[in-house]
Amino acid sequence: MHGYIRRNAEEDVKKSLKRSPVVAILGPRQSGKSTLAKELLKNYSSVYLDLQNRADLNKLSEPELFFEEHREELICLDEIQLIPEFFSVLRSEIDYHRRPGRFLILGSASRDLIRQSSESLAGRISYTVLSPFLYREVSDVVTYKELWLRGGFPESLLAENDEDSIRWRQDFIRTFLERDIPALGFSIPIPVMERLWRLLAHYHGRVLNYSKLSEAADISVKTLKKYIAVLEQTFMIRILPPCESNMKKRLVKSPKVFIRDTGLLHSLLDIDTFDDLLAHPVIGASWEGFALENIVEKYPRWRPSFLRTSNGAEVDLILEKGMEKVLFEFKASKAPKPSRGFFEIAENVNAVGAFVIAPVDEDYEYKKGIRITNLNNDHLLA
Repeated sequence: MHGYIRRNAEEDVKKSLKRSPVVAILGPRQSGKSTLAKELLKNYSSVYLDLQNRADLNKLSEPELFFEEHREELICLDEIQLIPEFFSVLRSEIDYHRRPGRFLILGSASRDLIRQSSESLAGRISYTVLSPFLYREVSDVVTYKELWLRGGFPESLLAENDEDSIRWRQDFIRTFLERDIPALGFSIPIPVMERLWRLLAHYHGRVLNYSKLSEAADISVKTLKKYIAVLEQTFMIRILPPCESNMKKRLVKSPKVFIRDTGLLHSLLDIDTFDDLLAHPVIGASWEGFALENIVEKYPRWRPSFLRTSNGAEVDLILEKGMEKVLFEFKASKAPKPSRGFFEIAENVNAVGAFVIAPVDEDYEYKKGIRITNLNNDHLLA
């Protein structure tokens, strides 16, 4: 099932392997990177090393000899962020024997991986980001309600029952705090990071006020920003920047924060069932983050932001590419009505499209230039 569902990502990686010596698949832990890679490797003469496995890591004790032995094969290195110093070795090997499809590297965090590879492998590497499941990948397998409640991590979404899904997510949160953060070289007290993560769940979909949040977390603003960066660079949260607009209005300049996976959001807020979600004040913000993540990941070449004026008029998401802008508002309603602020900004921004994304059964025009649609719409952007 996993191999079938990630077919789009598989095709993207195959195309990249035809043109780049190194292809990196980035994404959060347990999002399916290793499963995707192993499925891909069946089509190549290849060798796979899990760098969390000591025996596999020992095979690279003399990397030049290992690479010489497997020079005509595709070498896959899983959890490459655990040995970031290895990028300089990769660069030397690629420059010695350069051809497309030499290395497939997988990483569960972007901080060291992107920084090191940008310095050492510039012009030699192509990136694919593998998020947890998007609705378009699983719409024939689960309902939007199941994906929204459980989130897109495969083990959570495809669990036999809600209890197993809840337990998996709780274990994921605990393991992330106790093992993954230290493994990346960060010395962060577990109770402090856990408290911050839960506070950010309550801030989900809101504009970040660093002063108030640092006070609530009982840490300095400087430390807060450092810890938020760790969560962002490990794909746990999304920081959505404000739009840089030339509108003649005062605009909010601070970013918004989202827990990227709604299953983790709900676990952090102790929301176990769909009825719990319907009764919780976070439901609107939860839908906003759920829909936003599906759209932003679907259109990676478009730059995401939001726009809010000082009088409260807002566009939840603006996607920009070149001179083109597409506007989005998110409503957790079967009978959504765009806000007055959305109309106001849509009239003042020269957009090529404006959509209200809601859990509706069919697509329809609400007003000239504004359409109501759902996450099944494959034609939001040209």
